[in-house]
Amino acid sequence: MSALNLRLPNSIHRHIKEIASEEGVSINQFIITAVAEKISALRTENYLKKRALRADRKAFKNILDSVPDRPPLKGDEIRKK
Repeated sequence: MSALNLRLPNSIHRHIKEIASEEGVSINQFIITAVAEKISALRTENYLKKRALRADRKAFKNILDSVPDRPPLKGDEIRKK
């Protein structure tokens, strides 16, 4: 594990302290979790963008066209507001 010195604005540090305390974790654990969540979100977004580039729209349309045309099941109806 490596150490990192980090300078934070006082307001952000205050929020981190408050939230970490509310969650019952250390400031260190809160920051580790927050950074891990951000990394996961960015990696997932990049993965989905790359995956979308490989999509075959014609195959997708063929799949949708093969879905039978029937009324929705009870409870799946579109409700008008």
